[in-house]
Amino acid sequence: MQKIKSLMTRQGLKSPPESLSDLGAIESLRVPGKEEFRELRDQPSDPQAEQELINSIEQVYFSTDSFDIVKYELEKLPPVLNLQELEEYRDKLKQQQAAVSKKVADLILEKQPAYVKELERVTSLQTGLQLAAVICTNGRRHLNIAKEGFTQASLGLLANQRKRQLLIGLLKSLRTIKTLQRTDVRLSEMLEEEDYPGAIQLCLECQKAASTFKHYSCISELNSKLQDTLEQIEEQLDVALSKICKNFDINHYTKVQQAYRLLGKTQTAMDQLHMHFTQAIHNTVFQVVLGYVELCSGNTDTKFQKLQYKDLCTHVTPDSYIPCLADLCKALWEVMLSYYRTMEWHEKHDNEDTTSASEGSNMGTEETNFDRGYIKKKLEHGLTRIWQDVQLKVKTYLLGTDLSIFKYDDFIFVLDIISRLMQVGEEFCGSKSEVLQESIRKQSVNYFKNYHRTRLDELRMFLENETWELCPVKSNFSILQLHEFKFMEQSRSPSVSPSKQPASTSSKTVTLFEQYCSDGNPFEIQANHKDEETEDVLASNGYESDEQEKSAYQEYDSDSDVPEELKRDYVDEQTGDAPVKSVSRETLKSRKKSDYSLNKVNAPILTNTTLNVIRLVGKYMQMMNILKPIAFDVIHFMSQLFDYYLYAIYTFFGRNDSLESTGLGLSSSRLRTTLNRIQESLIAMEVSADPTATLTAAEERKEKVPSPHLSHLVVLTSGDTLYGLAERVVATESLVFLAEQFEFLQPHLDAVMPAVKKPFLQQFYSQTVSTASELRKPIYWIVAGKAIDYEQMLLLMANVKWDVKEIMSQHNIYVDALLKEFEQFNRRLNEVSKRVRIPLPVSNILWEHCIRLANRTIVEGYANVKKCSNEGRALMQLDFQQFLMKLEKLTDIRPIPDKEFVETYIKAYYLTENDMERWIKEHREYSTKQLTNLVNVCLGSHINKKARQKLLAAIDDIDRPKR
Repeated sequence: MQKIKSLMTRQGLKSPPESLSDLGAIESLRVPGKEEFRELRDQPSDPQAEQELINSIEQVYFSTDSFDIVKYELEKLPPVLNLQELEEYRDKLKQQQAAVSKKVADLILEKQPAYVKELERVTSLQTGLQLAAVICTNGRRHLNIAKEGFTQASLGLLANQRKRQLLIGLLKSLRTIKTLQRTDVRLSEMLEEEDYPGAIQLCLECQKAASTFKHYSCISELNSKLQDTLEQIEEQLDVALSKICKNFDINHYTKVQQAYRLLGKTQTAMDQLHMHFTQAIHNTVFQVVLGYVELCSGNTDTKFQKLQYKDLCTHVTPDSYIPCLADLCKALWEVMLSYYRTMEWHEKHDNEDTTSASEGSNMGTEETNFDRGYIKKKLEHGLTRIWQDVQLKVKTYLLGTDLSIFKYDDFIFVLDIISRLMQVGEEFCGSKSEVLQESIRKQSVNYFKNYHRTRLDELRMFLENETWELCPVKSNFSILQLHEFKFMEQSRSPSVSPSKQPASTSSKTVTLFEQYCSDGNPFEIQANHKDEETEDVLASNGYESDEQEKSAYQEYDSDSDVPEELKRDYVDEQTGDAPVKSVSRETLKSRKKSDYSLNKVNAPILTNTTLNVIRLVGKYMQMMNILKPIAFDVIHFMSQLFDYYLYAIYTFFGRNDSLESTGLGLSSSRLRTTLNRIQESLIAMEVSADPTATLTAAEERKEKVPSPHLSHLVVLTSGDTLYGLAERVVATESLVFLAEQFEFLQPHLDAVMPAVKKPFLQQFYSQTVSTASELRKPIYWIVAGKAIDYEQMLLLMANVKWDVKEIMSQHNIYVDALLKEFEQFNRRLNEVSKRVRIPLPVSNILWEHCIRLANRTIVEGYANVKKCSNEGRALMQLDFQQFLMKLEKLTDIRPIPDKEFVETYIKAYYLTENDMERWIKEHREYSTKQLTNLVNVCLGSHINKKARQKLLAAIDDIDRPKR
């Protein structure tokens, strides 16, 4: 169809819709005549053939460009013309033209109704346009009439009204400008009132109003003035922000933050705030130290003001060092408290802003959240930064003076202040105060080493001058009553049971910032704190009252004679510690035989030296409690105090080379190991004059203490005093008491000891403290070995004739002599108990040692027998049974020690040869001499020589490994 239209265009024809735009061409449109229509209708009407003819037309004929058909066809003619071919080509063109014309005619006939309808619409449109022209002509005529009807006066009125409106607006603008010119006075008043948000709001409104009237020349100067005023407000706002660093005021800070929020500079304000805090720390510490330096120097020379802070700290005098440190920490506390309250303010207001934002619109929420997040991160980062600045300033101050010049109490006070400061830092930002810890730890360890060395030398001096007299303390004495241990009650030590702790400790722990947020300061020096406390631990003459002293010597013949305190303080025989809740009169009367403490109040046994050691332990624990990083060093030094005390007791009263030869295991392997360790690590032996000794050995000797020597006033060789039994009891039991106090303190020490060092603490308690009570055996063995005349008993036994021929009914005289020795021993114990209370475990050990030695002496006496009959062996049993019967009346120890040792030896006489050989191998507790005598003397009567040699060989085999 497009090709047909293009071809029609070539032929000068237009389609009906396109021809509507050219009304002038309607008359020139040529309509085919009847002959042409007839000719077209006569042509073949095969549509397919017609379409093939149209398709055979060259494409160039359908071109829309200017195209000359004649020229195109002439140019196509060959150089040599052929008439027949020309005619054939002409006929082809005519057929194509006819097909196109027929197609055009069909299209025209098809569009004829639409053409007629469109022609009618064009005619109607032409009529409407003519009517519009008439209307426009009439409108112009009426407008001319209206123009001529208005007068010049009416237009003048309108012009005047317009001027009036303009003048009213001008007057309003002038009034606004006048108000703006007077704004600076109100701004000054608001700044004096510290109403920064109002001043900024007013200034911003003025700037906004000034921008409205910027077309006035006077406003440009006002704009400049307002900008200067705004900058001035920002400067004063920065000064107000700096005041927050030392004295936080919530109302003041709220105004400042509102002001910065109006300026849109909340992030800038936070940056400035941290700069002010840093500057405040520097200025504060400098002014505090400068004040003390100028005060102590007696003048206000400006040379101190020009010094660096580090150099200024070196001019602080020792007398003003502690007050200056306290004031320094007070001032730094105020800075950190202000920062803490600043963070609290932001947390509170962030929550309020979040709530209001969720209820209101979301406009600007993202920007607000970004500012809030920035401020939060800045404040959290500032915690560590500010604490690091504080640590560095305090560290510089500490390094400015050598702390070794201070006395112990002053040094402890310094440590207490620093410990409190580190506690503040930990609560402030969760920091472990590495800077302060490392600085104070080095100085503390050095100070404490020197202090401990001096205390060890003092302890040696006390021990060498100690007469081992009882220090009278009350029966309810506790180390917590001493000044040195008061801190344990204040710090709610782990060693205090929960039931004994105040009820308030079960509630949530209050931090220092919560406690002193509104008032007070954790670094306030509590003067006269110690003066208000008194110690009431000593008793007069060993009794707490005259009534107790009078009743202590009464005879207990009835239940009413037994004091309730003695019933309450009665000590169990086995443990020596657990009090018996209810004790009958019979029990008390039966226990009087071996319990020599009934005539004394059951107060702890200790000496002045023991009390001094306990006080030293309290001081050491104070330092450890204040400065936990040096806990291991302090506990190590505490263990040396106990080691030296234990070693001294052993050296004075327990060292006896003959003890180990008894084979009774009086000194356990653990005790011997402990004593060897103490001697190697702590005791300085005699120094050799070897010039090749290394410097390391010399340094090691400096860390050791010479072995103490017993005072010449202490006499241990008198039999009347049971060879210094009173002194031995006081010394040994004071050591046991000291060990009990260390056991009591173990939970507290374990709580502060670093985890990696806890094995040392456990080893100290398991291998040293627990061995204190084991010293009783070797110390009291010496008394037991001398209290009874065992040699005299052997001589009496040697005079007895054992080869009797008849059974005797009367025991030998040596039994009575031995029992008299025990009765005398009992009387001497009673005499000693009048001087010193002898605890039940001590008396039991003494009786056990004496009985054991007596029984072994009896066996030794039997082993010295040259001849013995069956009747003589029966006499031995009679003697021993008589001895046991009488002995049981003197002591309540059950069973009698080594009773089986004697009985078994006596009964071995009746064994056969085979049983005897097995018996010898099973009973190696007897000596070779005793076994040999048993074979030669007692068994010689009923075994032959060969059997005797066999048994002697068996004894020799047993004895060979011992050689």
